[in-house]
Amino acid sequence: MTELAKMDVLLKTKAGKDQTLMIKGHEIRNADHPIDNLFLDRWSPRAMTGEPISESDLMVLFEAARWAPSANNNQPWRILYALRGSEQWPLFFDLLVEANKVWAQNASALLLMVSKTTFDHNGKPSITHSFDCGAAWGSLALQGSLKGFVVHGMQGFDYTRARTVLNIPDEFHVEAMVAVGRPGARESLPEELQKREIPNDRKKLTETVCEGPFRF
Repeated sequence: MTELAKMDVLLKTKAGKDQTLMIKGHEIRNADHPIDNLFLDRWSPRAMTGEPISESDLMVLFEAARWAPSANNNQPWRILYALRGSEQWPLFFDLLVEANKVWAQNASALLLMVSKTTFDHNGKPSITHSFDCGAAWGSLALQGSLKGFVVHGMQGFDYTRARTVLNIPDEFHVEAMVAVGRPGARESLPEELQKREIPNDRKKLTETVCEGPFRF
């Protein structure tokens, strides 16, 4: 049975029980070493319903990001956001490339993550600003998964326009956009995207981790 077929079976089973549309990744994925299902369950669907989510729900995701580690506790990440239907929504949505607009139109919120390239306490360059911002993104994504939301990161948007229309100062680096929403039916996506609406696998650790000098 293909992975897509497995997912169809799981979705039909779930629909009969509790109408849950987003499967848990651990039902498809297999880790090579014992880890918490939290890490397997998080994935990046595209199907969303377009239903609103409250600002208080978003704040829970932002609170998780707030506690991420960073060099000198500088906390270089900044998160700009727009709720669906708000005055700010068109500013964010119009930044997306057409391929992402196709599905992100049903998001409940769009976020833009940026990072401060200097330290607050002395103004010197912060070499790890993107690394630290990535830690905040990871925490946000995991918290969103725990709450049952779709949380999908994107690089498919106009970085230059984002800086201009959202008034981002020069000392901040534009990192990525994120779509957040309530899980929707896979059938709501174009056929080509339906094939990709499944928790994907990962490279083997031997391809990304080694002891000693670089030897990949």
